[in-house]
This record gives sequence, C-alpha cells and structure tokens, in this order.
Amino acid sequence: MSILIDADTTFIVQGITGREAVNLTRECLDYGARAKIVGGVTPGRLGRDVHGVPVFDTVAQAVEHHGGPIDGSVVTVPPAFTKDAVLEAIENGVKLVVIVTERIPRRDVAQMVELAALRGARIIGPNCLGIIVPGVIKMGGIGGPAKNARQAYSSGPVGVISRSGGMTTEMSSTLTAAGLGQSTAVSIGGDAIIGSTYAELMPLFEADEQTQGIVIYTEPGGRMEAALANWVTENDSRLPIVAFMAGRFMDEMPGMSFGHAGTIVEGKEDTATEKIARLADAGITVAEDIAEIPELLRSKMGSPAEVTP
Repeated sequence: MSILIDADTTFIVQGITGREAVNLTRECLDYGARAKIVGGVTPGRLGRDVHGVPVFDTVAQAVEHHGGPIDGSVVTVPPAFTKDAVLEAIENGVKLVVIVTERIPRRDVAQMVELAALRGARIIGPNCLGIIVPGVIKMGGIGGPAKNARQAYSSGPVGVISRSGGMTTEMSSTLTAAGLGQSTAVSIGGDAIIGSTYAELMPLFEADEQTQGIVIYTEPGGRMEAALANWVTENDSRLPIVAFMAGRFMDEMPGMSFGHAGTIVEGKEDTATEKIARLADAGITVAEDIAEIPELLRSKMGSPAEVTP
C-alpha cells in the first residue's frame, strides 16, 4: 500500500514546456512503467507534446481529452502565475496538487490552501520535490533521474516526511542502505505556509498497513513540530517516529534563517531546542546524526523484515 498516490494515479504537469518541467516529466515517465501522465498544460502550446505527453492550453481541455477526472497535477509555473494554475486545477476536479514552485507570495498560498480545503483537495508544497512510492510511481522531481531514484528508494515499511527535498532522498537512501525500505516518501516543502504538514499526513500513514514507522526531517522555524507532537499524543499513534533536527546552531543566532523561507525563528517555540523537547515529550526520538536513524528506528519498530534495495 501507500499514501496519496499509487500505480493507478493519473496526473498532469502544469507548465510542462518549461525546462524544469520537461526534465521532470522525463524522470517520472522513466521511473518504472507506472507513471500515468495524461497531459500537460501551457497556455498557447495546444497541439504540442513533451516526451509523447500531449500539451493543452487549459486543464479543462486535458480533462476532456482524458475522458474523466484527473487525480493530480504537478505545478511548475512561475510564482506570479502559480495561484491561477492551482485554482484552475482544483476547480477542474484535481484532488492532489504538488507545487514545485518556490517564492510564491504567502497570501497566494493561503488562498490556494483555503480553496483546496473547501473542494476536498490536498496540496503538497509549495517549494517541494513531490512524492514517491518506491518501485511504483513518482510524482515530481523527487529522487532526480529514474536511475538515481531507484538507487536511493526501495519498497518497505518506513514512511518519510521532510521539509527539505534533497534530504528526503538523503534519509531514504540511508534507510535503503540499512535494509529499511519506504512505503511512501513525501517532500512537504520548506516555505512558511504549506499545504500539508506532518500532522496532516500522519492519519494517512496511520491508516496504511504497509507503514510501520516514520522518519521526519525538520528544521527550526514554524510550529509544525508542535502540531505533530500534539497529534501523536492525542491520537495514541501506533507508529514509532524518529526525527532529525537540522540547524540547531540557529538557537545561537536569533532572527536568522537558513535554506528555506520557513526557517525564520519568531519566538521560543520555534527554536530547535524547544522543538526537540516537544518531540521527545511525545515519544519521538530525535537523532543526533542522520546515520543513526536506521538503528534508532529499527529498535523502536522491533525487527521488521529487511528489504532488498
């Protein structure tokens, strides 16, 4: 099993004729034979194709050509046009929107997330690399070229959630090397406002029979870790969780941020020290080093069956 996507998931790529999107499309198509990219959208490019994927002017045209609802969309358009693209996808029945674009105005993101909630849709991102179900399908640039994704990700019992796209792959590769494959890995995005947080994804992993443990990569800034700790405690989660907290040095540099827009520390609750304490209180183990994660998780999970990368 998996969460969010599976072998039957259909999706489009909005902004498909852009350089990044052309590469992303190729990577998804090459990852096994499961990617069902049923169209791409770039206004004014109707009739073209990208790696055999037909291009349309609008999402409505893509839906009509497909002959029914399309499950998802990967959005790669420039920040000024992202909101319109996402709203168009949601209004045309798309239920899962992965936003690769970064530097989107916060007001636009808030409006997108609000509409998604009203329409029963889900947003992953913005500023993310997407979702991968190892050996089955990837939606977005996560893992990079297919051959690299196959090396880093393997099928197994561990769910991975990360604010950093690159670290999603780094942590999964570390797990794979230790014989612990992944059920689903999700790059949730590093911006201050995102569509799906740790706590909002936990019920999906909780309901997934394949998932027997969770690894998260987190950073200072924001209150997502507090929400995760509360969710785990209030719902008596069955899933053992191991976290890695990057940027601990920021506690000595108030007002600074590094890497992602979401790492600005606005108060004590946003600091690495405070977050680590909250996670620990909820029974979530925080690793000192990424290399420690597999054994820490293995000890919390018991002895799950190892998988071959």
